[in-house]
Amino acid sequence: MTEVDAERLTRVIVDFNTIFIRLPSVRRFNFSTLSVLHTLSRSGPLRLTDLLATEQLKQPALTSLVAKLEEDGLVRRRPDPTDGRAMLLSLTPAGRRVVRSRHTNRVTKLTELVDQLTDAERAVLAESVDVLARLTDIAAEEA
Repeated sequence: MTEVDAERLTRVIVDFNTIFIRLPSVRRFNFSTLSVLHTLSRSGPLRLTDLLATEQLKQPALTSLVAKLEEDGLVRRRPDPTDGRAMLLSLTPAGRRVVRSRHTNRVTKLTELVDQLTDAERAVLAESVDVLARLTDIAAEEA
């Protein structure tokens, strides 16, 4: 059985994420803004309380951020059809364009980086994608 150096794997993932999340984009957004947009893209529409569970912000800060995103035309609120007192947050077309643009930029940059690998390294990386996806699934199931 092959041993995995969890300490090294953690460092490499953190280092990669640090570089990857900071890839330049057409518009500059702070991390919290991008996190909310990406969460709504993957999981929306959501109530603010549901969004609080995924974001690392206190309710006043998230409420303020959502108001700013709404003002900027990136997020909209609508009544929750299951509970008229609650509001659902979702991306507007402009918000979806921001998410798509960042994704496209990241794919382009990652392609440029992968192109610098050897054939053998690309083969290992290709096989690793399924393993990383499986780890993500396991983590999501445990959350």
